Amino acid sequence: MNFSSLFRAFDAAIALRDAAKRFKGEPSGGESGLTPAPAAGSALAGQIEARLTNVVVAALKEAFDRDHARLELERTQLEEQRRRAEEAMRLELRRQATDREIARFRLLGGAALIGWIASVILVLARISALSIAARGIAAAGWLLLLGALAAAFAAQGRLGAAALDSSAPAGVATGGVAALWLLVAGLAVSATALLF
Repeated sequence: MNFSSLFRAFDAAIALRDAAKRFKGEPSGGESGLTPAPAAGSALAGQIEARLTNVVVAALKEAFDRDHARLELERTQLEEQRRRAEEAMRLELRRQATDREIARFRLLGGAALIGWIASVILVLARISALSIAARGIAAAGWLLLLGALAAAFAAQGRLGAAALDSSAPAGVATGGVAALWLLVAGLAVSATALLF
């Protein structure tokens, strides 16, 4: 608040009032014993005082209005900064969740690829000892493992595309559940094929 200009305006009003009293011949301050001034002079002084009072009141009102507008502007700016900080925090949390999901899909894809390679090597090492049914079961396990690999990569791609689109809802990609179950089923079927 700009109090110095208010004090100067108030001091100027008091000085004008004292000058008007001296002009009329009234005592300034607490002097007593002098004759009162004529009625016309006191009416003029009353008008000057009323005008000065109106000027001071208007100056005070203008200063308060300016300060109120400044406070409203500062409050609006603080609210905007808070909203931006909340939005940045929300985007950062979404980015972290997306990074975790992508890492999980990469792990599922890597596990499916390693499981497929291991089952192919084991079947090829025991190809002469495996029956036709075991080879068919092994081929079904390979298909399940390759399906898990494809589902993991597809879910990773969908999640990456959703991360770029800020209007898309955050969440787990649906292919992640399918990739996990295909991986488990593929490993189980491949292990079953080796038992025959």
